[in-house]
Amino acid sequence: MKETQENISLAIATVVLGIVVGFSSLILSAILDLTEHYFLNFNETNKIPVNINIFPIHRFVSVLIGGIIATIIWYFLQRHYHPVSIKNALNGKEMPLRKTFIHVVTQIFFVGTGNSIGRELAPREAGAAIAQKWSRVLDSYRWLHINDEDKRLLIAAAAGAGFAGVYIAPITGTVFCLEILYRRINTRSVSVSLIMSVIATMIGSILKGFEPYYIVGSRDFSLLSVPLAIVLGLILGVTGTWFKQGVKAASSKRATGKNIFWQLPLLSFSAGAIAAFYPQIMGNGRGLAQLAMNTTTVNSQVLGALLFGLVAKVVVTLFTIKCGGYGGTLTPSIAAGAVIGVFLGIPYMHFFPIVTLTQCAVIGASLFLAASQQAPLMALFMLFEVCHLNFTAFLPLGIGVAISIGISKWMQEAKARTK
Repeated sequence: MKETQENISLAIATVVLGIVVGFSSLILSAILDLTEHYFLNFNETNKIPVNINIFPIHRFVSVLIGGIIATIIWYFLQRHYHPVSIKNALNGKEMPLRKTFIHVVTQIFFVGTGNSIGRELAPREAGAAIAQKWSRVLDSYRWLHINDEDKRLLIAAAAGAGFAGVYIAPITGTVFCLEILYRRINTRSVSVSLIMSVIATMIGSILKGFEPYYIVGSRDFSLLSVPLAIVLGLILGVTGTWFKQGVKAASSKRATGKNIFWQLPLLSFSAGAIAAFYPQIMGNGRGLAQLAMNTTTVNSQVLGALLFGLVAKVVVTLFTIKCGGYGGTLTPSIAAGAVIGVFLGIPYMHFFPIVTLTQCAVIGASLFLAASQQAPLMALFMLFEVCHLNFTAFLPLGIGVAISIGISKWMQEAKARTK
């Protein structure tokens, strides 16, 4: 009887949270669109990921003003509150709903004005906070009571659903829950996370539709891309791990208190100055990743632009975190990996022209993401969903991701042994 009651409570919570989190993601997407519309005068699509048509000074001012406004909000918000991570919420720490939503909306606004950080952390934190609040409210009703383990599952699933509702990627949202947050795979966890992510995706698609997030042209991957994936796995496993370590170091030294008042505006000033003449650095890295995936010809100008974009995106993103900004690192990882994939794919393509530079970028993005997030399955399925790849990509991406995460784990274990 008790088991039946718990199953019913969990089923109701799964559906309700799927709907609520789905609308939360939809609202955050709308806020992003409105911010980009009013600050940068454009509507972001996969064909126009950044606005290259406005005056350079316009981009500079947008990034700078966005940084100053976010600085003020984060300063006053954190005087009596420190943002609670999803992993801490899973361990029982409370995510105050009102303050968390102010924090989440500020992240979206910050990215929407063109500052360099990922936007995917915000919907995940919103989903987790909503699920935690729902679980605690239900404690007042005995017939809807949820046990502690199911509460953890709901928080993790809601975080994944938040991601799914923004990027229209239900499998990625599910795997994010299972592989990174909940870390237990059974019938119960798979069912809850998948159902919640699918519902959130359906609601998020009301605004976003089902278009691919990145345009990749031909989706047919040749078997000749497998040797390239092996080589890329060895290299991107290393670079992705370095980026992960950089994010960790920046997060540990993140500016707080009065320091944020000069560090974050200065960072936004610098990011705006770069964005004035190189707009692809703006936002979550979608513009840079798409630039890499659009590469069809190789010359010094193209290579110079991609190299500059790679260095600038990584450095500015890390300093954004260090200087007090908040946001995700998934999409910046995709951007960095895509550019590295193009560079390493150029000599390979001369011998095997059937492998395109776009495919090199996609493989690189997935492999870098796997190492930087320590989530091979999420990295694999995310590129499938956001690029709408077909089954031919499974072999090169699967092999490459396995090698990348293997190299990353080996590096981390070797570093731990030397301490």
